[in-house]
Amino acid sequence: MYDLGNIAIIGSGSWATAIAKIVVEHTHHIGWHIRRDETIEKFKRLGHNPSYLTSAHFDINELHLSSDINRIVQDYDTLIFVTPSPYLKSTLKKVKTKLHDKFIATAIKGIVPDENLVCSEYFHKVLGVPDENLAVIGGPSHAEEVAMERLTYLTVGCEDTDKAEALTEVLTSDYVKTKVSEDVLGIEYASVLKNVYAIASGICSGLKYGDNFQAVIISNAMQEMERALVSINPIKRTMTDSVYLGDQLVTGYSNFSRNRTFGMMIGKGYSVKSAQMEMEMIAEGYFGTKCMKEINRHLHVNMPILDAVYNILYEGISPQVEIKLLTDSFR
Repeated sequence: MYDLGNIAIIGSGSWATAIAKIVVEHTHHIGWHIRRDETIEKFKRLGHNPSYLTSAHFDINELHLSSDINRIVQDYDTLIFVTPSPYLKSTLKKVKTKLHDKFIATAIKGIVPDENLVCSEYFHKVLGVPDENLAVIGGPSHAEEVAMERLTYLTVGCEDTDKAEALTEVLTSDYVKTKVSEDVLGIEYASVLKNVYAIASGICSGLKYGDNFQAVIISNAMQEMERALVSINPIKRTMTDSVYLGDQLVTGYSNFSRNRTFGMMIGKGYSVKSAQMEMEMIAEGYFGTKCMKEINRHLHVNMPILDAVYNILYEGISPQVEIKLLTDSFR
């Protein structure tokens, strides 16, 4: 089996903390890049991330915490990136060490703004990382439930199945089950779109549409997602797999979903800016909506839900008007 070598986490949010919790249980040593020295000092003193998932405790002796990203990239062989997608570009600009010989996994469920590329595409096209050295981690997986050790299912996508299998070994535990896929682009684009559709679900909830319509919008969202994935990466896939349908369901329905929460606030009458300020956490779907709208100008896929969310968030059109148009188009 492929040797992952030393593993490091890049990112310090809730999902990064959850991934670190899973991996260190197997390896008993990880590198971990955290931007702020004061956060690292608090982490070492408290034994947990002071800002996210504070219930997840760590043995500090098993962590090499550093604000020096170049030191982490230089010293570690496998890098798991878990930064919010809007910050990935600025984070990577600080990296002076070549990445092409590293094994890079991205657990970022978002898209790089301005570039309109999912993260694996950005690493490959901009930074020259070979496709066989790139993996994605997807599936229905709220960080809060991982911290509580509730049963979670993850899918690792990679062109090199040996590397994918090796990564699943360090992600598997009593409460995490894993599988391997070769659909790297499909997993990533599905993770972007499910956030957009979760915003739509939240908007409908905020507008007081009931459970019956929630089921209709999610089923239509899955049809829309499938049309997009076929256009982007036309390979055989089963859309009912947990990495597609499962991730969409949990993001569209769960109270842990920040994208659904963001949408609910918009549906209740909040402006985009006021909703973002009150949440204090990034709803990846806000950025993903604009990027996917731009991408679809070239794909020409029929995506009415994406269009509706874009019109609400970026064109200032009334949620009541846009959702009413959607209800008239669904069957």
